[in-house]
Amino acid sequence: MIKSLLLAVAVATVIAVPVSAQTAPPMPKGVAAAGEKVFNQCKICHVTDKGVNRVGPSLFGIVGRKSGIVPGFKYSAANLKSGVTWNEATLYKYLEAPMKFMPGTKMAFGGLKKPQDRADVIAFLKTKR
Repeated sequence: MIKSLLLAVAVATVIAVPVSAQTAPPMPKGVAAAGEKVFNQCKICHVTDKGVNRVGPSLFGIVGRKSGIVPGFKYSAANLKSGVTWNEATLYKYLEAPMKFMPGTKMAFGGLKKPQDRADVIAFLKTKR
């Protein structure tokens, strides 16, 4: 009887906790210097200079900024309508798989699969204000 009760409580606990909370490890601490190196992959389309757009918008001041507001850049409808604010947690999820996070985005990049790479890039981007 006690084993059955303990099993029921354990199952109820697992069901009550969202799947994302069960499987998503916390974001690692990012290192800006390492992120600058990882950012080299991004330089094909992006720069961190204020007011300079390329294939993608300038990433100057991206952390804390609302999506779709860089002057002079033509965003996708998906990006404009997303309502996203690029905080650390949102960037971390987005950078893993941009097209999955925001279907219809123009960003044709497969993503940064390594959690540490994502955290490092975010730490680097936080220095660009």
